[in-house]
Amino acid sequence: MTNEDVTDLIIGFLREIGLTVSETELGDEAFLPGILVSSGELLIDRSRLKYPGDLLHEAGHLAVVPAEQRTCLSGTVELGAGPMDPYEAAAVAWSYAAALHLNLDPRLVLHADGYMGMGERLLSNFQLGVYLGLPPLIDAGLTRSPLSAGRGSYPSMIKWLA
Repeated sequence: MTNEDVTDLIIGFLREIGLTVSETELGDEAFLPGILVSSGELLIDRSRLKYPGDLLHEAGHLAVVPAEQRTCLSGTVELGAGPMDPYEAAAVAWSYAAALHLNLDPRLVLHADGYMGMGERLLSNFQLGVYLGLPPLIDAGLTRSPLSAGRGSYPSMIKWLA
C-alpha cells in the first residue's frame, strides 16, 4: 500500500465513524506535519503529511473525549478543564486499535519519529499486552477489558466515539 492508499483508507474510516475530516492547505500552524485539529475537525494537507498513521493518533484525541467537548479541541488538543494526560494515553490506545482494525501495521502509528522517540517502546508494550491508555477507553464504553471474553474486548472496539 502506498502512503496515498493508507491516507485514503484512514480518511474513509474516520468519516465513516462520524469524525469531520477536511482536506485543505495548511501552513506551518499544524502541530504535526500536514495535520491540524480545529474546533473538533481534523484538517489534512496531503502535500505536507509526513506520517499517515499520525491521522489516527490525532483522530484518537477527538474520539476519546465526550462528544460535547469535541468541538473545544484545537491545535495541541488540550481541554482547558484539566490535564490531558489520560486523553493522550487513551488516544494512543485508540489509534493502536484503529490501526489493527484497518489491517495496518501499528508501526504506522507508533513510528520511530513519534512520541518523543518512544514509538517502538510503546509498540512493544502493546504487543506484550501492556495497554497504556486502556482504562479511559473502557470507562467511555468504547471497549472492554482484554480479560473479558467475546466481542468488543480490546484491541477490538465496541464503538469508536465517546
